[in-house]
Amino acid sequence: MLSIAGTARFVSDLHLRAERPDLTRRFATFLADTAAAKVETLFILGDLFEYWIGDDDLAEPFNTQVCKLLRGLADRGTRIFFIAGNRDFLIGESFAATAGIDLLGETQIVGASGTPTLLMHGDTVCTDDLPYQEFRQMVRTREWQTNFLARPLAERRAEVASLRRRSADAMLGKTAAIMDANATAIRTALTTHGCTRLIHGHTHRPGHEVFKLGSASAERWVLSDWETGRGDALEISDAGVRRIDYSA
Repeated sequence: MLSIAGTARFVSDLHLRAERPDLTRRFATFLADTAAAKVETLFILGDLFEYWIGDDDLAEPFNTQVCKLLRGLADRGTRIFFIAGNRDFLIGESFAATAGIDLLGETQIVGASGTPTLLMHGDTVCTDDLPYQEFRQMVRTREWQTNFLARPLAERRAEVASLRRRSADAMLGKTAAIMDANATAIRTALTTHGCTRLIHGHTHRPGHEVFKLGSASAERWVLSDWETGRGDALEISDAGVRRIDYSA
């Protein structure tokens, strides 16, 4: 378990990309607010970027800009942790060193205000979406990643654009329920890790629910994606849990 003291903030699914400078400006505002509030720990729970094709793309101006923003917060004393999402799972140690962040595995248990809390991106509990889970299993293998990263940057960029188009088409044929988190998978994850609180993103369906987990009470917080008119951060401190609106 990773023990965190003081105030912690959590964000997910910012989907930053060069063609949406408004999102980058909002992110910069969020980081400045986080520094001003002297937040000790920031957790980014995946999909910081719309896509990431490898750390050898760090010199791309937009990627350099985002790294500088993160490094600025880290240099002010906030420790930043990152769990990969389904769009940026190729983020590696070079990015981490440049941006001043610590990489975590697919799940992380933290002690937040005395409550054992499970952190994840959230795609692993969307178990009803079988085609996605099959795709996820393929791209998370060392063989697939090694082959992909060996290709030229331009070729990788074109492949990602094609994957994004195919993903958008596939989503049109899926029901909302299939793409949402599975209740049994949520309970299994909490029980397996011995936690009573889950925080995740991925589904783009911000919410909060309290439910029974055996004889105990458990809760799930779902972070918002950052889109037009949407965007939030979750904050946990000695004062409790609150959402902070960054939709504008």
